[in-house]
Amino acid sequence: MNFNEMIDRQNTESVKWNWFEKDVLPMWVADMDFRSPESVVNALHARVEHGVFGYGLPPAGLSEILIRRMHERYGWQVSESELAYVPGIVTGFNLAVRAVCQPGDAVIFNTPAYPPFFKAPQYANLTAVANPLYKDSSGHYEIDFDLFEHQISSQQVKAYILCNPQNPTGRVFTRTELEKLAEICLRHNVIICSDEIHCDIVYDQRRHIPIASLAPEVSQITMTFMAPSKTYNIAGLHASEVIIQNAELNKRYRRTRAGISEDPNILALVAAKAAYEAGEEWLQQALEYLQANRNWLEAQFAQRIPGIRMAHAEGTFLAWLDCTGLGLEENPQKFFLEKARVGMNDGLDFGDEGALHVRMNFGTPRANLELAIQRMESALMRL
Repeated sequence: MNFNEMIDRQNTESVKWNWFEKDVLPMWVADMDFRSPESVVNALHARVEHGVFGYGLPPAGLSEILIRRMHERYGWQVSESELAYVPGIVTGFNLAVRAVCQPGDAVIFNTPAYPPFFKAPQYANLTAVANPLYKDSSGHYEIDFDLFEHQISSQQVKAYILCNPQNPTGRVFTRTELEKLAEICLRHNVIICSDEIHCDIVYDQRRHIPIASLAPEVSQITMTFMAPSKTYNIAGLHASEVIIQNAELNKRYRRTRAGISEDPNILALVAAKAAYEAGEEWLQQALEYLQANRNWLEAQFAQRIPGIRMAHAEGTFLAWLDCTGLGLEENPQKFFLEKARVGMNDGLDFGDEGALHVRMNFGTPRANLELAIQRMESALMRL
């Protein structure tokens, strides 16, 4: 697979490449610019050639592939009755908080946070509780467990939306951290809605740990959401899976989604099966390329734009950039969009902790990263 290939996406109804004006280099939404695995493309071709697209069922063997994947990767035993499909993880955790909360209850999540986390409680007439991560002297993000527990006990928190690997900071939480989070949630009867969409994008020999896999008692308070979308660059197909091992919780979730959300469409699930079944070689090559991009980007900021401090991404293909050191008089996202023609996510969309930050997507050919750094450096030199 040639991850350096430059693929023109501007005329393909791409949100990423059509959001800004055409002269802007888009480095924002979590959508990679790489061709999907050949196995996915071939499976979709074969299904399209059939020519009939009626109501569908999940492809035969998909559940078995996922069950085996959970066992082989995480030592996690999952059964078919505990597994369901959902058209997107955002849909999934919106349904999840409605299934376990009543109006007036609160939902907690770590900030800076993926923007839909703020909206899910709002849509369900719930209270959103932001639990800020804090940075140590090296810029590494950590969880304030004392604050986390205090907020839960004082604000009628019934659900916790965990994001691991964490978007936008790139943290991959350790077993010790996950055990502490789980212990607090168990003690206070808080349901964990775990967004693990970036679970396969981890670096430096790290291993992702599904929080539900820690212990049977943790699995009983957890809804786990995963997907092939980020892993294999098929996000636009909206295929995700949810694993709920508590039978009563599973029933409540299915009852909540009834009549509102069906399974992903037939092409999405065909792509998911092909990705999981035969995409491993592609994934390993992608991880090598992405890690090299991360390392290159860190070095470029350190050498050429030292006023930007990049959080060390342990996972995801997203760079969280602290622009405080630039001394800009305006929002950095606005500055780089207007003066450098580089389109990134505004850090404020991720909560108050995102002030003077931007999020950059490095899941793109190196040439795009080189152009982005060149444009950013030049814009700063003109100040």
